[in-house]
Parts: sequence; structure tokens; C-alpha cells
Amino acid sequence: MKILIVNKFLYPRGGAETYVFKIGQYLEKQGHKVQYFGMYDEKNIAGNELGLGTASMDFRSRKPARLLYPFRILYSIEAKEKIKHLVKHFRPDVIHLNNINFHLTPSVIDGAFDLEIPMVQTVHDFQMICPNHMMLDMRKKMPCDKCIAGSRWNCVINKCIHNSYIKSILGCLEGTLYRYSCSYDKVSQYICPSRFMEQMLLRDKRYRGKTIVLQNFIQRREENITPEKQDYVLYFGRLSEEKGLGLFLDACKLLPGISFVVAGSGPMESLFRGQCPANVRFVGFKSGQELENLIRQARFTVYFPVWYENCPLSILESQALGTPVLANRIGGIPELVQDGKTGVLVNKFTPENYAVQIKALYEDNEKLERMAANCRQKEDFITLDSYCQQLLQIYKSVIKKG
Repeated sequence: MKILIVNKFLYPRGGAETYVFKIGQYLEKQGHKVQYFGMYDEKNIAGNELGLGTASMDFRSRKPARLLYPFRILYSIEAKEKIKHLVKHFRPDVIHLNNINFHLTPSVIDGAFDLEIPMVQTVHDFQMICPNHMMLDMRKKMPCDKCIAGSRWNCVINKCIHNSYIKSILGCLEGTLYRYSCSYDKVSQYICPSRFMEQMLLRDKRYRGKTIVLQNFIQRREENITPEKQDYVLYFGRLSEEKGLGLFLDACKLLPGISFVVAGSGPMESLFRGQCPANVRFVGFKSGQELENLIRQARFTVYFPVWYENCPLSILESQALGTPVLANRIGGIPELVQDGKTGVLVNKFTPENYAVQIKALYEDNEKLERMAANCRQKEDFITLDSYCQQLLQIYKSVIKKG
């Protein structure tokens, strides 16, 4: 089978890119031909035989080219024409779309549809129903569904994109354009990593009958010995506001007797480098064996997002490495954590309650040992092999429908 994978970034950047490269590499090993389409970038680790991609867009740049960005994020003629050229040359059996908004735009859907190539899309965030992609009121730091239930203009009223009227107006225009266009109707199947994501999409009737739930995969390594737990609580992942890290830090201040370790990078990194409480140790970005060791040896990990998380890999990774999770009961998280068995779900999202929950779990050695054992024995993880086999069935189904 010939598969074209489309994602705006083609270098390691986040969960979507990890997903894209792992399924691509697996499918290639199985004898399928895989090529990629996205933006040009010197950091790219994947591409296509024609070397085609769209011009890079850096929204923080001060170069004159940025003046054209407002037009390019709404509809990219460049992306449409280049993907058509690539499709005519490569002739894929199916196109697998991932994150495309703003940088590539759904113009790539129109380009592929013009050539009658069936498409599936993995829904990594809420880009199709929310202008800021997170269903989050950035001022109140609370989940928000105003744009699903009503007008996209709510994005402007609340300055939902980077607290900027200009960016929020562009997001509103983009959301409105594709709400009333037929581009998304041309995708045959939408893959939702959580039931929660599917429920949100189905609030828009255009997606009804086109969704399937397929939880993210996780690669689990077998251990011959159980590592000894160390005396710390761990947060690892992206350092950004929607992860609830401000509330988490406030909770840490209320627990001076407990040691915390924070690993990651992102917009809030400077806060952790310069203003951490004395009991919080920031270790920066970690990956590979170093990160695995941090996770395995933690008493438990914490995950307190204030937005509707979809299917966070951090939770899957923690449990797969035998470490329970203390996490907010929000979005798709309750689908991953068995409350009281592989972790604890928190209902009240305040620093005071976080402190109470952290302290209670930290001091309950018997419960922690039992939950860690449950994590190690957990058998319902979806492996990369199983995931890709199901993915191939989805591909075959949409190809058959034509």
C-alpha cells in the first residue's frame, strides 16, 4: 500500500509528531511505501521524493514575509497545488492527515479530493471545532465550549489565541470559514484517540457517521526487576499554561516537606528556571532512558491540565513504566486511569485540593505499592503493532468505499 502522511511539522516537536513518525516507520517496515508532506524546515527528518513542502511559517519572526501569514493561514493555495503535484507523482492509495490547520490549512483536503484520493484524519486536538484548538478560556483558565454551541466570535471576545485580538480575529475567521465550507466533509474517516474527543466532534452533525475511537499506542518494555522507588513526585511534559502548572506550583508551596521533580520544556520554562519553590527541582527536557528512569523511580506522577486533554501520552507512559498517576478528572483522562487502581482522579482543581490529594497519596505507601503493581500488570495498553493493524483496516475500508 502507498500512504501519504500529512502533518505541518516534520521534525520531533510534540505528541502528534511522535505519532506520525512511529506509525510511518512501522508501516515502512511492514513493506508499505510511506511519504510525508508538510512545511520546509532544516530540522525535518522526513519528507517525500520530490522534496516538496510549503514555505515555513514562524509566527514569532519579524521578517517581511510574516505580513502574508494572515492570508496563508486561512487558505494556502501553495499547499493545495504542491500536494496535488506530489499526489500525481506518488499516486498514494490513501492520505493520512494529522495536524494541518494554520500552517498547511484544509486546502490540502481540497487538493487531495480533486484527485479522488481517500483520506483519513487523526484528531489530535479540537482544531475543527474550536479556534484556539483547546476548548479553553485562556483568561479564566477554564474549559470552554462557547464556539461549539454558538458563534466563533467568542474567540475574539475572550482573546483566546495568545491573548491577542488580531490573532483571535484570524482564528475566528479560519474557524468560521471551515465551519461553513465543505472541506472537512471530504474526509472519509476521523480517528479519535478518546471517546471524549468523539463526543465533542459529534456535537457538529457533519462528523456523524464518520468517527472511530482508537486510543493512542504505547510501547512497553519488559522489566526483569522492579526498580526501587525514590522519594519524589514527578511532573514531566510540556511546560505551558493549559497544563495547570501555575496551580501545581502553588500546591508545591503548600507542601514544603515533599520533594518534586519537573522535567520538560515549553513557554513556562523560565518560571521553573528562576522562581521554583525550594522543594521543586527542575531538570529540563529529558528523553529516552534518562526520562524512563525518572518516571520509573518516582513515587507517582502528577497531571493537572485545565483544558480537555484528549489522550495524553504522559499518562500512558507513566503507567506503562509502573508508576501511578494523580490526575484531573477531565477530558479523555478518565478513560486512561482506573481510579484507585492505576492512579487517582481529582475532582476539584485548586492548589489547596491538589496539596491535600498529593499529601494523602504520598503518605499511603501501601496504596502506592498496590497501584504500582497494578500498572505493571496492566494489559490493556494498545501496542504499536496492534494500533497499526487496526489503522491498516481503516485504510482498506476507506479505499474500498472509494
